[in-house]
Amino acid sequence: MKTMKELFYFSTRNDSLGLCLSGGGALGIAHIGVIQALEENGIFPTDIAGSSMGAIVGTFYAAGYSPTDIMRMIKDDKLYKITKIMTFRPTFFKSGVSSHQLLRTLIKELIPQNSFESLKKKMHICVANLNTAEWEIIDSGNDLDKWVSASASVPGVFETVKEGDIYYVDGGLMNNMPAQAIRYCSNIIGVNVIPHRVPSELNKPIDSLTFALRAMTQNNSRPGHKLCRFLIEPQAIEKYNEFSFDAYEAIYQCGYEAAHQYIAHNPGILKLASTTHKWTKELDTKVS
Repeated sequence: MKTMKELFYFSTRNDSLGLCLSGGGALGIAHIGVIQALEENGIFPTDIAGSSMGAIVGTFYAAGYSPTDIMRMIKDDKLYKITKIMTFRPTFFKSGVSSHQLLRTLIKELIPQNSFESLKKKMHICVANLNTAEWEIIDSGNDLDKWVSASASVPGVFETVKEGDIYYVDGGLMNNMPAQAIRYCSNIIGVNVIPHRVPSELNKPIDSLTFALRAMTQNNSRPGHKLCRFLIEPQAIEKYNEFSFDAYEAIYQCGYEAAHQYIAHNPGILKLASTTHKWTKELDTKVS
């Protein structure tokens, strides 16, 4: 477990390519489309960091599942369709109205070792520590399912995750772009699915709350944004929101198209293709 201060002491590793995935609920499905586009261009990240939905997608990708595999999980109703993952509680007296039990069961089913060390790529998960009011990075040990769930535990919606006397919730609450965890990488590609938007009309309280939360997320993401050499921002948020899980195919497509457009306008990113592909082959050989 690493705190925000400890992460500033990593040295650069020249053979690594980082991928930082933001939180964003259903909008995070765009991450899958972005990864698909990157791979089609020969870009294979070696080290991943993520908050909330970014932690979920990132963990399955780090475990060796392809973007196609992850999309199939969604289509088969296994991964994060709101009607399945949100197991509602009959009372508000618990720390949340729903649990992550189905998500934790799925992780243990598809990643049987349930440990960070068993993953094919290095994974860093961002969580928010309510005791210290700081974000932390979890990147080693067992109980992988617990830490992924903690990173996606939206306060008031999902139950908090307790470790000893410490309570953990959604990492995006305090750092929605945790690129600090992979600052040792020679290059970092960031994917932000909640880009800044100027509000037009805020007639309803829920609209004000939504934009206020997004503004908070934008603010805590700025340090991470600055660490990303390349920053891809899918615009699914123009049509959908954090709970539009039924629109997963359209949101995936937004991410896919955004990445291809970004690559076309920023061809320098293609220089990462040959080196990362070579490193990924070596990494897969060591794992197998």
